[in-house]
Amino acid sequence: MATAKKTTKKRTTKKASKAKEKPIKTFSSAVAYLLEQTDYERLRVVQYDEETFKLDRMREILEELGNPQDQVPMVHVAGTVGKGSTIEMLTSMLRGNGYAVGKYTSPHLIDIRERIVVNDEMICEDEFTEIVAEVVAAAKKRNLTPTFFELITAVSFKYFAEKAVDIAVIETGIGGRLDSTNVINPILTLITQIDLDHTHILGETPEEIAKEKAGIFKKSTPAISCQQEESVVNVLRSSAEETLCDLELVGDEIEFSLRFVTSNQGVPQNRICIITEETQFMHTPVPLKGAHQARNCGLALAAICKLKTLGFTFEDAALYESLGNSSIDGRMELAWDKPKILVDGAHNPSSLQSLIKCIGAHVPYDSMVCVFGCCADKDVNGMLRELSLGADKIIFTKSHDNPRAAEPRILQRQFAEISGKMTQVANTLGEALEIAARATSRDDLICVTGSFYLVGDAKKHLTELAKKR
Repeated sequence: MATAKKTTKKRTTKKASKAKEKPIKTFSSAVAYLLEQTDYERLRVVQYDEETFKLDRMREILEELGNPQDQVPMVHVAGTVGKGSTIEMLTSMLRGNGYAVGKYTSPHLIDIRERIVVNDEMICEDEFTEIVAEVVAAAKKRNLTPTFFELITAVSFKYFAEKAVDIAVIETGIGGRLDSTNVINPILTLITQIDLDHTHILGETPEEIAKEKAGIFKKSTPAISCQQEESVVNVLRSSAEETLCDLELVGDEIEFSLRFVTSNQGVPQNRICIITEETQFMHTPVPLKGAHQARNCGLALAAICKLKTLGFTFEDAALYESLGNSSIDGRMELAWDKPKILVDGAHNPSSLQSLIKCIGAHVPYDSMVCVFGCCADKDVNGMLRELSLGADKIIFTKSHDNPRAAEPRILQRQFAEISGKMTQVANTLGEALEIAARATSRDDLICVTGSFYLVGDAKKHLTELAKKR
């Protein structure tokens, strides 16, 4: 019996190995290959150390590719919340001033190519396929087995170099110090708000997490952080001193002020001022909704000020116009009108709190039904507490494509210990939206939130519904 078991195992391994050796010639085969690799975004338990997150592996692959990351000026962005919004506002202003801009972000909502964008256009399927094949070949030549994120990161660097972009803005995946993107030598580093998230990996306190995020600081490279808690500021300053990095804080070295106004059309709006020695942005409207976006907008404008000192030129009129055109999928996005369905990828207590405040300030409704699903490794109780303060009814569900998803019935039981509000459970996102639609009237709001996986499911589902209209 022991021999039979051993033989079966050997055959299975051989078969799996052959499957991985299929040539990458089509977009679907490129995506399939990537999805077969280890993906820390999708794992519940991750060993966070220099062996698991091996930057030497990333450096070897890039060296085999000719070090494309060194051929493009890059801005590196880390933080817990606000990275996507900050990057969108920054890249929008760069594009509006005529620069060819690469943007690398994660995760994606529907199409994997959303992660790799040049001038607001996703990488095309043919180029994606070709570069994935090149990156895989480079890894095999060095006898390396890279992860999903290492591969897709290398693809982005190679693509930006081939397109000869003027500047690329690169978002970290997890943390900073050991993140696959931390092999670049950026011209500028940005830190968005630091809060509790990925605590099982990065640390259980904001200070520990800040230390990991500050791992992207580089010697002699300017760094800017948005406003932070004092204890986080102390960690960032200490890390900057150790790295010999010039760190400035919005609200400290960079003068920052905020006011909340109502426009002539009766629309509530945040306006901010950013003042440096070189540049002033006075009473600038924040294009994205929510008080929290003022902080992100301030960081993006501070980055523009710093880029001016590094040789980039901007016209004020183009800056204001392009900033005003900023938008971002999956954040305060009204995805359907009748009934009103809003989707937002808030995935920790802080971002969920900001979402509920933002909805209250900007979206009129009678009652709100939340379709909620989150990852089991998040601060679930913290998110449920915030949810109980904003939603009138909750339908718990989960994304079909998220192996880390918390079970809806477990979420329902946990929520019952916090609040007596009405809840239901749905096995799928589609079922949850049907229940929500039946429970709402014309002036009510359905909000889908808790994870980007769930938001991606919602956007796919609503796209299919729109086709049937």
